Amino acid sequence: MSALGAFAVGWASLGGVGYFLYAKSRFDAVRPVDALIVLGGEHDGREEYGIELARQGVSSNVVLSHPYWKGDRKMAEFCAIQDQRFTVTCVPPQPSTTRGEALFTRDLAAQHGWTSVMVISWRYHLPRARYIFSQCFDGEIVMRPVPRDYDFSVAHWEYIYLYQTVGFVKAFFQGRC
Repeated sequence: MSALGAFAVGWASLGGVGYFLYAKSRFDAVRPVDALIVLGGEHDGREEYGIELARQGVSSNVVLSHPYWKGDRKMAEFCAIQDQRFTVTCVPPQPSTTRGEALFTRDLAAQHGWTSVMVISWRYHLPRARYIFSQCFDGEIVMRPVPRDYDFSVAHWEYIYLYQTVGFVKAFFQGRC
């Protein structure tokens, strides 16, 4: 087989496996938790979803990852929410990665006695996020996707599958937090 043929087979395999592993990843049912952890990424409804779950009584703690620039108006609005039913905490992850978010979750859980968290991110990010959080947090981890559709091109999906797979390999070599 030629190098080009091998590349094509590899690329197609990544697409097939990636579709089931990432685009159709499993997620957990909504249930009460000690804290809702909304991962950074983009303002795609994730912050609103976390706040709405808190308003529904899923948790009295909402933690918003804040890897954005200091002048981000949307984050300023979310971080300023005052509601008697729940507390909003905004945390800049160090490092500004999923591992950084898992680290601040571990630290906040130890500080507040949390034993369960719900992590909210893109559906295709959930498998890697679940793995990373399981390396850093010993409590119950509930994974929920941002409720939205992804209208990406085939090339964009392939990039996502590759990025998530490389991220898995990196997380594996980093080991436990």
